[in-house]
Amino acid sequence: MSIIKDINLAPSGEMKINWVERNMPVLRGIGRRFSEEKPFKGLKVALSVHLEAKTAYLCRVMEMGGAEMYVTGSNPLSTQDDVAAALAAGGMNVFAEYGCTEQQYEDCLREVLKIGPNIIIDDGGDLVHLMHEEFADLIPGVIGGCEETTTGINRLRIMSAAGALRFPMVMVNDADCKHMFDNRYGTGQSVWDGICRTTNLIIAGKYVVISGYGWCGKGVSLRAKGLGAKVIVTETDPIRALEAVMDGYEVMPMAEAAKIGDIFCTVTGGRDIITAEHFPLMKDGAILSNAGHFNVEVDMAALEKMAVKKYEARHNIQGYVMPDGRTLFTIAEGRLVNLAAADGHPAEIMDMSFAIQALSAKYLADNRGRLEADVVSVPREIDYEVARCKLNAMGVGIDSLSREQAEYLGK
Repeated sequence: MSIIKDINLAPSGEMKINWVERNMPVLRGIGRRFSEEKPFKGLKVALSVHLEAKTAYLCRVMEMGGAEMYVTGSNPLSTQDDVAAALAAGGMNVFAEYGCTEQQYEDCLREVLKIGPNIIIDDGGDLVHLMHEEFADLIPGVIGGCEETTTGINRLRIMSAAGALRFPMVMVNDADCKHMFDNRYGTGQSVWDGICRTTNLIIAGKYVVISGYGWCGKGVSLRAKGLGAKVIVTETDPIRALEAVMDGYEVMPMAEAAKIGDIFCTVTGGRDIITAEHFPLMKDGAILSNAGHFNVEVDMAALEKMAVKKYEARHNIQGYVMPDGRTLFTIAEGRLVNLAAADGHPAEIMDMSFAIQALSAKYLADNRGRLEADVVSVPREIDYEVARCKLNAMGVGIDSLSREQAEYLGK
């Protein structure tokens, strides 16, 4: 059983999945292994990740390993209906539609949980939180789960500190082969893909304000600089702010940056970064976007309340006319710009991230009942395995430590 937009869209989605499969050699190799080993035989897997082609291929790799997949999206505007249709046409259980309401989105989350999953693959923490809140009676059947994002891990750490987390959760985002590449190079490229294809405006010469200088913020700033933008960074962490200064960017409070910026992108993982305090300071025509997981970094409710008129300026761009006649624009309703307004990270980047996901899920299955109900680090050998496979796929060789070198280094 599936809930999707239109099964007739499946051929288009199949083409997308075939394309990313071709460009994800590490995950493709894991799929071959899983087909032989069947590490998930007899297990139900509930997955809530942005439902586009790379995610679909991860689902198929898990299915190759024997998993019974129950799939939904992790954002109402990032689901690609043709990809969802392709998975459903292949017999997978899919519950996701582009542009669904918040209620429909939550109902889809419930659909993948009510079956009693053994493993949860989450992106942002919505599945895990709902599991604890509404399906606690099914928790004894949960072996554990994997979390994809910084935001989700932050939520899990809060749960763990409060003693509320009732099964192990592997922190996939914190693996080096995830955050060093996905968050930096993946977010850096896909954010500007979303902004450029949606606005059709030049970036060179514009003032671009990036809020947050973590791994994602570093990537977004680097690509903005490469496109010729004059980059301003806002931060609350003094060490990251200092790093941004030494990387060659201007750093200032948002109250000052708001007066200068032409394009804004929040990427903090927090909330209330651009608020009613800042909207009156902005230039006519300023463009606001968000690359943090949830649509709470730009205060959309305050912007809507302040505006005297709202209109669609272009597909996925909303215009808000201020009382003084200025117009501010938002992309994708303040939701994840790289997924709600584009196709997300490049396939070659998600090859590593989803390889970490697949192997971490196998780690949970292999260690059933032996892990504490807490946040769990990705084993270092999984990180190294993915890195070696990626280098091999790229035709890159590296040196090995001699016995003497290893002894000298204490390894």
